[in-house]
Amino acid sequence: MAQRVPAAPYAPDLNSTEGVWSLLKRSLENLAAANLDHLVRVMKRKLKKIQYRPHLLDGCLAETGLIIEPP
Repeated sequence: MAQRVPAAPYAPDLNSTEGVWSLLKRSLENLAAANLDHLVRVMKRKLKKIQYRPHLLDGCLAETGLIIEPP
């Protein structure tokens, strides 16, 4: 018989993705998109800007207290 294992609790403070979403939401807070396509285009552009700013991504990782070590 299979044993039920409880799921780990959600820990947003350990998830660096939450930092990226926070940056994205702040950059969109005054946006009034004309339609869904406009919103998607703007979000893609904002995410690309974040992608090319490593210090922002490093800050999101630093907030978690986790360290990535090269293999």
